[in-house]
Amino acid sequence: MKIGILTDNKNSWIIPYVDDLKARLKGHDIYHVFDSRDVQPGEVLFILSCEKILKSDVLEKNKRNIVVHPSKLPKGRGWSPVAWQVLEGSNKIPVSLFEAQESVDAGHVYILDYIELNGTELNDEIKHLQGIKTVEMCLRFINEYESIEGSPQEGEPTFYKKRTAQSSCMDIKKSIEEQFDLLRVVDNERYPAHFFIRGKKYIIKIERAYYDDKIK
Repeated sequence: MKIGILTDNKNSWIIPYVDDLKARLKGHDIYHVFDSRDVQPGEVLFILSCEKILKSDVLEKNKRNIVVHPSKLPKGRGWSPVAWQVLEGSNKIPVSLFEAQESVDAGHVYILDYIELNGTELNDEIKHLQGIKTVEMCLRFINEYESIEGSPQEGEPTFYKKRTAQSSCMDIKKSIEEQFDLLRVVDNERYPAHFFIRGKKYIIKIERAYYDDKIK
């Protein structure tokens, strides 16, 4: 099959996983582009980690336009669903593989799977699990392409808002334990955790400490 992959950010965290997906789609005609204007006519277009909504003239080029979104649609449409769910206390993150439409996150769902967390993972580790699951689900879709059927989304949609730098602001009156899930989902480089005190802003960066022996 002619299979395209669209990622509209060349610096996206998902690029290494796209490379893995391309390598594992042996026997197909694969291409990867970073601009919707470069999408080619074909069988399947995987739209991975894209921020822009595609118009009908782009979607019409392929028979199937596939998005992988980490929520149980129609719940959790919108932005940064993994971060929001971790902040809500969830350690079992649903992931929906569905058909793209011009309406945000509204198409038929083909596959529902889950990412299992233990509550200690930081942002990079969570992204790694998300990337692995994304590749698995895309491969499953291609392997089951001739027989797979989508189901319409059921229920009242909910939407997550876009996270900004302000979303990583900590409350100096709360404990680290109370805000640990916030520390788990911050991006140390783009949106680091921070707080304000005595008229100044301070940055906090978090990473896991690894030891050969047990931490006492």
